[in-house]
Amino acid sequence: MKYYDKLIFELSHPGRSGFSLPNCFEGAGADTQQTRATLGTVRGGTVSCANGGAERSEAVCGCLIPQHLKRESVLDLPEVSEVDVVRHYTNLSQMNFGVDTGFYPLGSCTMKYNPKINEEMAAHPLFTGLHPLQPAETVKGAQEVIDDLDHALAAITGFKHFTFLPCAGAHGELTGLMLIREYHMARGDSARTKVIVPDSAHGTNPASAAVCGLEIVVVKSRPDGLIDVEDLKPLLGPDVAGIMMTNPNTLGLFEKDIKEIAKLVHGCGGLLYYDGANMNALLGAVRPGDMGFDVLHLNLHKTFSTPHGGGGPGSGPVGVAESLLPYLGIPKVSGFHGNFGVMMRAYAYILMLGRENVKNAGPYAVLAANYIKESLKDAYKLPIPTVCKHEFVYDGLINDGGHDDVPGATTLDIAKRLLDYGFHAPTIYFPLLFHQALMVEPTETESKETLDAFIDVMHKIAEEAAKDPEILHGAPHDTPISRPDETTAARNPIVKA
Repeated sequence: MKYYDKLIFELSHPGRSGFSLPNCFEGAGADTQQTRATLGTVRGGTVSCANGGAERSEAVCGCLIPQHLKRESVLDLPEVSEVDVVRHYTNLSQMNFGVDTGFYPLGSCTMKYNPKINEEMAAHPLFTGLHPLQPAETVKGAQEVIDDLDHALAAITGFKHFTFLPCAGAHGELTGLMLIREYHMARGDSARTKVIVPDSAHGTNPASAAVCGLEIVVVKSRPDGLIDVEDLKPLLGPDVAGIMMTNPNTLGLFEKDIKEIAKLVHGCGGLLYYDGANMNALLGAVRPGDMGFDVLHLNLHKTFSTPHGGGGPGSGPVGVAESLLPYLGIPKVSGFHGNFGVMMRAYAYILMLGRENVKNAGPYAVLAANYIKESLKDAYKLPIPTVCKHEFVYDGLINDGGHDDVPGATTLDIAKRLLDYGFHAPTIYFPLLFHQALMVEPTETESKETLDAFIDVMHKIAEEAAKDPEILHGAPHDTPISRPDETTAARNPIVKA
C-alpha cells in the first residue's frame, strides 16, 4: 500500500480513531460516544454539557464557550488510525525534494545547505515571541542584532549603512531605485527618468524599474557574455538615472569592465545599482562598494543562510554609499523592519563563520562551479568557454541523439532524467540568451564526492541521449508523478477539487 497515492479522506473508515478521550464526567457510566458528542471534537456537532453544574466538567467539556461560537453542523474530519496518519504525512514529506535530501544546483538561486544552528537561533522563543508594536525599550536585544548585522554587511560589501525594511529581493530593488530617484530629485534633476538594464539581467530588474516609474533601456551583451561598453556609451545622457547590474552577471561571469562602466555612468550624472543576487560568489574576493556601486540590495535568503525556495520568506536589505546616506530612511516600503527571522539567520551565519571563513565562501563556490564546468564540457555545449564565477551555463548537449524519426533530447529532457538519478535539476531555459540554457550553481557547501556523483550522472544522461533519446523523452520514470502536461496545467489550472 502506498500511503501517498490517496488523500487522507480516502483512508477514512467510519468509527476508526487514532485516540481515545478520558471520561470527562465526575459520575460513572458515561460511554465513549456520549463523551465524544459532548466534547464535539471527533465529528463536530453542537457542544453541550450533559453533566449540568459541575465546574470541572464544564471547563473540560467546553461549555464555557459562548453559544454563537459553537458549531451547528458536523465537522467532517477523516476517521483514521494514528499509524495511518503518520505514514500518510511522512510519505508525503519524503516526496518533497530539498537541499536537506539531495544536491540542488539551481543557478542564480544559491540553494546551498545551511547550518541548522542558524535555524535554532531564529526560532529562539525570546525572538519569535516579539511583537512589532512593542515599546522600543523592550526589544533592545533584537535591535542590537539588526545594528550588528548592519555593521557586518557594511564591512562585507563596502557600503556605509543598510535599511532593513525590504521584505524580499525585489522589494529591495524597488527600495534602491526609489533612493536613486530621491537623490536626483533632491538635486533638482527631475529629467532622469531612464534606467539601463543589461539583456542578461534577472527579470525582476526591469519589473522593479517599471514599478518605480522609470523607463527601461536595454544594453546588449557581447559574445563573451559581458556588457558591451560600446553599446552602453550612446545610451548615456542627462536623462539616465542609473544602471542596474548583477556582478557576476546572470551567466556567472565577472563584469571585468566595471571600473570603466562606473566611470561612464557617473560621468553622465547617473548612479550604479548592484543586484546582490549573486553576492555568494564575491564573499571574500571583492566588495561592490569598491567597484563603484552607489546602492545595492542583498538577498539574505540566498547568500546568508536562510533556506531559499518555496516562496519565501525573503529579506532584501539595501545598503548605500556615503553620498546617499541622507536619503536612506525616505522610502517607507514597510511599516516595520522586514522578516526578522531571516535577519537572525544571517547574523548567526556570519558570526559562526567569522571574518576568515566568510572569505572562503566565494572562492570555494567559484572552484566548485569551474570543476563541474570543465568536467562536462566534452558532453555539453559551453557557449562561453572561460573561467566562471559561482555558476555557468551550458547550451544543451553536444550530441542529443536526434535524427529524422526521433527528435533529440532537450534541456527539459535532461532535467526530468536527473530526477530518476536523485538529483534536482539545474535552472533551465534561463538566461534567455541561449536556446537550450542549462544553468548550474553548485555552491560552496557541496563536497567533491557529491560534485563527482553529479558529473557522472550528467555523463550517463549524455550517453543515453546519444544512444536512445526516447529514454529521456519519457523521463522521469521512477517518481510518483511522471511528466504532467505543463502547458495545459498552466492554461487551465485546477485549483480545487
